[in-house]
Amino acid sequence: MKSHHRILLVGGGGFLGQALAKTLLSNGYEVSRVDCRLMSPLTAQDHVLVGDISNSDFIQPLLNNCDTLVHLASATTPSTSATSPFMEVEANIGPTLRLLELAQQTDLRHLVYISSGGTVYGNPERLPAAESDPSSPLSYHAAGKVALESFLHAYRHLSGKVVTVLRPSNLYGPEQPLRSNFGIIRTMLENVRTGQPLTIWGDGENVRDYLYIDDMVAACCRLIERTCDSETFNVGAGIGTSINRLHQIIENIVGESISVRHLPARPLDVRAITLDSSKLMKTAEWVPTISLEEGVYRTWQWLSHR
Repeated sequence: MKSHHRILLVGGGGFLGQALAKTLLSNGYEVSRVDCRLMSPLTAQDHVLVGDISNSDFIQPLLNNCDTLVHLASATTPSTSATSPFMEVEANIGPTLRLLELAQQTDLRHLVYISSGGTVYGNPERLPAAESDPSSPLSYHAAGKVALESFLHAYRHLSGKVVTVLRPSNLYGPEQPLRSNFGIIRTMLENVRTGQPLTIWGDGENVRDYLYIDDMVAACCRLIERTCDSETFNVGAGIGTSINRLHQIIENIVGESISVRHLPARPLDVRAITLDSSKLMKTAEWVPTISLEEGVYRTWQWLSHR
């Protein structure tokens, strides 16, 4: 039991936040979740709070009462802030910096930040991309992630606290909510249910690294336990799949066709990205266990039985 280990999940009402909370609670951690949206407790031990992390009166007592802070909150996607760089400042960067300002005054031992391995490298010169490769953001959303990673580096240096940065690839799986222009696997499966055509920006040959939610949760748990590692880790399957190939895989699994409409390619979209997660594998003895085909099948079973 780890009831002495108190964990605060900021953005705990999202897809990853809820999945991570379920596992942490089952493993005996004391978990509190904060989000700007209403949440339902997962268990009697799941402490859920709704509020603004920029509000010191709200967040300071929670920071005072936690050992590990996991920052999962992101109010934007590459497409939602595509024409508004200041949206990243208002929605993500500003609130997070205020959180860091308050956290450095507490006994917080470990901060885990969820960045974005699918966007921060842009179109890297080599694949798979490693943590040592340069950041080259193509969207304001990605630029915001890179900026916050830099601030976290400074926070770690100035406060002496442990900071772990995770750069996950494209997450998917059961319980993923439907969001406009985000989460291509969830979107494709929804198109099967509704019979609506799928919108593909460009020729469909953009390549992504898809990671099943349970594998991401396992990585988070391994690193939460390692309170001595101020490191940055990629978290991906390491396998590239084009949107066209993903389209074929989903059609084969569900046994139905998905009609497609193509729109011009967008400059904010990365052309190809896969992640080298060997550092995480070596450090935390983590490996992804769910294949894309198996993960899509499980997600479809969940969605079709809702």
